[in-house]
Amino acid sequence: MKKSLITISTSIMLLLGISTGASAASNTYTVKKGDSLSKIAKTNHITVSQLKQWNHLSSDLIKINQVLKIVNPGKTVTTSNPAKKPVTTSKPGKVLKEITVNASAYTLNFARCTGITATGINLKKNPNQKVISVDPKVIKLGSKVYVPGYGYAIAGDTGGAIKGNKIDVFIPSQKAALQWGRKTLKIQILK
Repeated sequence: MKKSLITISTSIMLLLGISTGASAASNTYTVKKGDSLSKIAKTNHITVSQLKQWNHLSSDLIKINQVLKIVNPGKTVTTSNPAKKPVTTSKPGKVLKEITVNASAYTLNFARCTGITATGINLKKNPNQKVISVDPKVIKLGSKVYVPGYGYAIAGDTGGAIKGNKIDVFIPSQKAALQWGRKTLKIQILK
């Protein structure tokens, strides 16, 4: 009886693990029918740009049963409680405060843009840098932040329309920036 119960329990755990398509040990995701890069990215709290970079994808086309890396291959991953905490690609700092913001996205695809942020980060030379534009009266420039669906970033830029509890996340691809749209999010300001 005890052996049967263990066998049944093990079978159920394996079945549940396989049905999600994700493998904690390998940090990969197997594409299922109906999946898209944006859906996979959102579920795993990463960006489409990261998925494309980590998997060497030149388009948004994915195939059923394709195995995708869902974490940065060169970083450590924390998964202490996957049901409540997102998979992270860097060690988070202590949460100083949480605030609700209206988040939009920006890119460098317009003529007047130099690519240099208010804090001196060159986004043209570092297109994968995670940077958000903030109102320095609300979020201090240079602060580390966590933005759900975007990841860990630095408050490194300002913008004329970014006043009060508004942020702009930098996304290098214009298509991905448009897909981001506008969202109301609760972000964390870290130590």
